[in-house]
Order: sequence, then C-alpha cells, then structure tokens
Amino acid sequence: MPKSKHIIVSNRLPISVVKQDGKLLFVPSSGGLATAMASLDHGTTDRLWIGWPGIASDDLTQADRAAITTELHSHGCQPVFLTQAQVEGFYEGYANDTIWPLFHYFQSLANYDNAYWETYQEVNALFCEAVVRQADPKASIWIHDYHLLLLPKLLRAALPHSTIGFFLHIPFPSYEIFRMLPNRKIILEGLLGADLVGFHVYDYARHFLSSVLRICGLENKHGSVMAGERTVKVDAFPIGIDYQKFVGALDDKNVQSELKAMETHYAGQRIILSMDRLDYSKGILKRLEAFEEFLRRNPALHKKVVMVVIAVPSRTEVDTYKDLRDAIEKAIGHINGVYGTVEWTPISYQFKNLAFEQVVALYVRADVALITPLRDGMNLVAKEYVACKQRSPGVLILSEMAGAIDELPEALSINPNDIASIVTAVETALAMPEDEQFARLRSMQARLSRYTVQRWAADFMEQLDKTKEYQRQQDSKILTATTEKGLIRRFKEAKQRLLLLDYDGTLREFVASYNPQLAVPGEALLTLLERLARSPNTKLCIVSGRPREILELWFGHLPIVLAAEHGAWVKYDGVWSQQPASMQNYKKILLPILEHYAERTPGARVEHKEVALVWHYRNVPTELAAERNASLRYELNQLLGNTDIGIYAGAKIIEIKPRMVHKGAVADDLLALHPADFILAIGDDYTDEDMFAVMPEDAVTIKVGRGDTSARFQVLSVNDARAFLQKLI
Repeated sequence: MPKSKHIIVSNRLPISVVKQDGKLLFVPSSGGLATAMASLDHGTTDRLWIGWPGIASDDLTQADRAAITTELHSHGCQPVFLTQAQVEGFYEGYANDTIWPLFHYFQSLANYDNAYWETYQEVNALFCEAVVRQADPKASIWIHDYHLLLLPKLLRAALPHSTIGFFLHIPFPSYEIFRMLPNRKIILEGLLGADLVGFHVYDYARHFLSSVLRICGLENKHGSVMAGERTVKVDAFPIGIDYQKFVGALDDKNVQSELKAMETHYAGQRIILSMDRLDYSKGILKRLEAFEEFLRRNPALHKKVVMVVIAVPSRTEVDTYKDLRDAIEKAIGHINGVYGTVEWTPISYQFKNLAFEQVVALYVRADVALITPLRDGMNLVAKEYVACKQRSPGVLILSEMAGAIDELPEALSINPNDIASIVTAVETALAMPEDEQFARLRSMQARLSRYTVQRWAADFMEQLDKTKEYQRQQDSKILTATTEKGLIRRFKEAKQRLLLLDYDGTLREFVASYNPQLAVPGEALLTLLERLARSPNTKLCIVSGRPREILELWFGHLPIVLAAEHGAWVKYDGVWSQQPASMQNYKKILLPILEHYAERTPGARVEHKEVALVWHYRNVPTELAAERNASLRYELNQLLGNTDIGIYAGAKIIEIKPRMVHKGAVADDLLALHPADFILAIGDDYTDEDMFAVMPEDAVTIKVGRGDTSARFQVLSVNDARAFLQKLI
C-alpha cells in the first residue's frame, strides 16, 4: 500500500466492525465527522483514515484481522487493533472516566487512576506507530479529539516535516479546572506538537492558551505560541452540520410518513422535544425538574403539551451512566404518575437510537426544542432542529453553556442550572407569535447554511496550510550551514572587521531572577570573546542594556569597546564617557510610581540606571504581569506624553529612558570610528532592531530567536549564536 499524503486520525473509524455468529459485519457511520472528511476528498485517492474499528482484538483470529484490514482498505481506512484491556483503560478509562468529566466541569466524577494513564500513553503510541507506517514523511495529518491528546507530539518526533492539525470536539476547561489533572503538562506538550490546534469556540481556545501560559510558561501573540522552534497556531472553528442533507430530507417519503404518524399520535398537542445522548453533561435531570415545575405552574396547559424525551444510549456498561439512566427513568415515572391521566401522558420517553427519518420528522413536528446541557462542546442537535424548520414554526431554547449559543443568538438562552429561567423560556416559547418564530429561525438558518460541516473542514485545512506556510516563511531567514560557510569565508578574507554583540539573550541566556551574579559570563564565553577581540584587524564591541559598573566588572579586562545602558555610556580605549542625555528631573516623578507597582506585584522589581529606569517582571505570573503592565504603561503615557522620554517594552521589562539613547545611535558612532568590510551585528530584542536598522546593506545582521525582525538572518538560540562566533575563530 503506497504511503498516504493525507491522513485523518480519530479514536473510531467511520466504519465499525461487529462479529455475529462468527461472521464479520461492517457498519458505516453517518456521523458529522465522516461527512466532513468525505467532503475533503476532491476526487483524490491518497486520503487514509486511521482508527479503531470498534471490536476488541481478543475476539479476532489472525484471519479475522486480515479480512478486516482488507475490507477497510477498500474504504480508505486503516484499523488500529486494541485489546479489551486497552479499550477499558484507554477509552472507558482515561478518555471517558478522567478527561471527559473534567473537561465538562464534573471534576468530582474524574478518576485519576494511574493505570488509566499508562494505558492511554500506550494506546497513543500504538496510534503513532500506525500513522508512521502509513504516512508519507511530509503528509498532512488531522487528529481528532480527546482520545489522542498525546499523538501530535509523538508524530512530530517521528515525522518532523509533516503537517499536523488537531481538533478538540469537547470543551477545553479553564485553567483552574485543567490544573487538577496530574498529567496536565504532558498533555499540553502533546497538543503543542501540532501546527494548528482547533476548538469549537474562542472561549475554549482562550482557556487552552491560558493553561499553556501558566503551566508551560509559553506566551501567545495573536493566538500563536512559540513552542520550541515552531509556531503553533490556536484558533476557533465552530463545527457545522450537513445542512443540505436535513433540508433535502424534508420531502423524503419516509420522513413524510413518519410525520403523518406523529400528527395522528400527538393530535391537538404541542411537542417540547428533548433529544440527547444519555450523558450527565446534558442536564437531562434538570430539564425534567423544570418540566415538572412548568406543569405545576400551568395547569391550563395539561393535556395540550407533551415532552418527547429521546435518550440515545451511551457507555451503557459504565456505572455512572447506568445510575443516570435509572435516575432519569425514575424522574419520568414520577412526573407521569403525578400529572398523567388515562388520556394523557405528559412525557413520552424512548431510550434508543432513532432512524434519520424519525429524527427529521420529530424536528419538523416539535414546537419547541429544549436543549439544556450543563456543558457542551457545540451541540449539533440545536443546529439540526433549526435546519429542519424551513416550513414549520418552532422555538429553540438553548443553554448558554453550549458552544452553539455563539452562532444561535436568536434562540431563547437559559442558564441550565436555573429552573425558573427554563420554565419561563418554555412559557415564552409556547406563547411566541409565529411571525417572530420564523424571523428568528430565518436568521439562524442563514448563518448555518453558510458555515456547514463541509465548510468547517475546508476552513480548518486552509488554516492548517496557511500556518505551515507561515512557518516556512519564518524558516527562510534561519542561518543555514551553506550560508554560514559563506559568512565565515567573508570574515576570514576581510581586511577590517567590526563586531557588535548584545549580551543578555544573545551571548548569555536570560536568568530566572534579576541577580547580576547569575548572569555572569562563564570562562568559555570570556575565552571566546578574548579570542575574537585579539583576532587581527577586528574591533569587538558589546552593546548592552546593562549598567556600566556590571559591564566593567565582567569585561573591563578585555580589549573591547563597551556600550552600557543601550549607549548612554560608552567605553573607548579604556575610558568611559557619557552621552549628553539625562532624565534626572523625571526620575523624581516616575520612581514612586514604579516602586508602588513593584510593591503590589510579587516578583517585580525596579532597576535604577543612570539614564534609565526599568520595571522588571520576569518572575511575575504572566497574566498578572500583563494586567500590571497595561496599567503602568497607561500612567506613564499620561505623564510623559510628547516629552523626549520614551517608554519601551523589552524582554520581560518596561524601560523608561531618553529617546535619543538607543543602540542605533551608538552603532552609528562605531561604524564611523571603525570602517570595516565585514560588519556583524547580533542581538535578540527590540533594542537590537535599532542597531540593525543603521547597518549598511552588506552587513551581517543576526537575530537570536524567532519573531519578526529586520535582521537578514536568524539563529534559534544563544547556543547557536555562540557556536557561529566560535566558528569565526
């Protein structure tokens, strides 16, 4: 079988396998994901879907496995075979007994059994092996859902040049909930192996980014996270439905037949539809409690209204779900017993899967759809109901905890924990004029008809391609081995050389605390600088933001030029001189403000320089730092306005200094004093951009780290920068 260029990976395949009387049966799925993925084919034959076929391998002979593999291959699928123990630990265990309840805010139900976690890791590794066997080395891979949170990183290690997308089909919880997960960091690192991580709504993306920030220490800029050497894009893609499938079914003869039977059965009664998979996240018990209160408050509507409750079987072997089913059926029995009569049963209940035609007919007939999940990633039932109301009126009541509420603002929004609000919404819905019902429906239908499940899938893949293209553009400046050799040759052939080097973040990694002693240059770095400085016809300059006392202490014994405080002080030929710039008058006003902010911001401190003040926040929790920085910058801008004092944001600092003091000015002076045919400038932050800006066209400018820059080249780390300098000598 040839290697595939386009691979979809999910826990389950779109075709399930069952074994009856010793025979294998293949049952296709009609789910939304299968429809979405089918829409991406565009006539190609190199797409492969990898997943579990739904049957434990313990029950299969070698011949069975071969037959399943052959049959699934004919449908563009590749099975991952799992034992019953793996299914129990991975699917029923960690995925649905740990991740599912926690991500839906039912933290009291989450089971943190370490055996579950071990099996989850084991199965994710099996999926990785299956993908690697089938994937082209540069394949485009789309991974789906919470069962495979570790897979992106595993695949990134095995297929580093592949394009990897991940989509989560359930909510991503807030940091305060997610942090309860013992394996939280490993899971985040797993997801960051992807190039694009998608969620249904922006709230989930925001929660994810917050957790990445607080747990992994990685900030984001406009939804992009720098994870190692790669940019990972995080965005929201609200999944749609196969809109035309539902609209087209309205004239189907089987649908019409079902609808006719319902009209007869429920003659003279208005239907409130409750249709969900049986799950504690759906809020079914609260819904029943609200309906009982509705009946108590509205005796005039008895015998005129019926609630049709469809509970689709789910995880029927799990004790929590067995208990939930018992509780639901007990509540329904109680309501029917109290309010029912010989002629009227208030609740019509079915615990089963309905045929598509029956579902559509119910949507058409239902006067109200009551959808009240306590937490839901999206909720497609709400969208399907709206799509089917092309000719008949109807009102959608939707929980504000469902992802779909953002796209369906015309629905009656309720808090699923507020029984009174649900009752009021039902009363409002039943009393709503038909013209208002149709007006609300038309607005929602227009929206849903545009962003269908097919458009959702295409949109995700388009953004995945754009993310990969952005990564390629970022890589275009990376200093390659070939370019490096050319630069080394130029250095050796040059008659005069001028080297301008930043220190922190360029020659030395940033330290966790603002303690100068922790950033002291080691012997290896000092030896490197001395050898560079003593190279023939070479003038070496360290241009740093650090105070002159520190630079003198560290480098004063070397035959080099030192520029301190971004050029406010410069040491030529062993003598320090100060630039004609001062902010003494401003310090008296600014210092109390900065110190006040530092006092109430744990981890922050104020650094006093001769011609600058610096607010350091490297040790401040990032979200607190962002809040404090915004307030501080506002106050500083109000005070300084259009003065000659500037406010500059650097690497975990805000610096206030005279506008005329910057590395570009000192670089200009050095260029004039030391004409050279090989000029090298290396730096890592915004202050070094001033230096790059004044360099001649043929100068070699290098930024350390990712990000936008005017430098001609980039290296990824301090080690890379030092390795390059080492090669020059």
